[in-house]
Amino acid sequence: MSASTAIKLEVCVDNVQGLSAAIAGGADRIELCAALETGGLTPAPGLLRLAAASIIPVVAMIRPRGGAFCYDAIETQQMLNDIDAVAASGLQGVVLGASLPNGELDPATLERLLRRARDHGLPATLHRAIDLCPDLALATRLAIDLGFERILTSGGARSAPQGIDGLQRCFDAAGDRITIMPGAGIGPDNVAQLIARLPLREVHASCSVPAPAGSSQELAFGFDTAGRRQTSAARVAALKSALARRLPGR
Repeated sequence: MSASTAIKLEVCVDNVQGLSAAIAGGADRIELCAALETGGLTPAPGLLRLAAASIIPVVAMIRPRGGAFCYDAIETQQMLNDIDAVAASGLQGVVLGASLPNGELDPATLERLLRRARDHGLPATLHRAIDLCPDLALATRLAIDLGFERILTSGGARSAPQGIDGLQRCFDAAGDRITIMPGAGIGPDNVAQLIARLPLREVHASCSVPAPAGSSQELAFGFDTAGRRQTSAARVAALKSALARRLPGR
């Protein structure tokens, strides 16, 4: 990567306030979700329509529930319907994945989902289902063959800084055929170690901070949860600044 090439920042958000904060902080792209505390689910139709007015590209998560990425026929149909809804809303892409019980990618389900996305002209990102795969290089090559545009991965670890070796295997397998986008646990304080090791073109982060705690009554009734987080425009801006200070020649 030349020193003049900017590293793009994708920020994941799960509400309209997060969408506004990510844009204000200088994000280059939004990953729109619901329920980020479970890794992200398909956003509601109302949020899809609001995000369609964004001044930067928005891609939407396609994931019908939390838990494993193994889907039956009914769940797969739900995901196909959700891709239709994203296309109808006018967003710029989808983020999806599907696994077999052994952790490998599920090529048959992925082919169906990607065919529907292509029918709508929607580029697709393979999400962190890849981090459960026993062979990251093999999974990367399969994602290329299936036609994904990019892969979001932490290198098979709980966070991208911990998974640098796995990320390197993904980059080596990808070459210039697909974009590898490290994500999970990335912030302005640690992104430099990724820049030093990897030919980054894009990174993914939540750029979140603890949200104000709900009242004891709201918590007791289950209307709020402890540890909830919210997107911070200042943290988005700080990460953008850290990316701009990447090593010369990277």
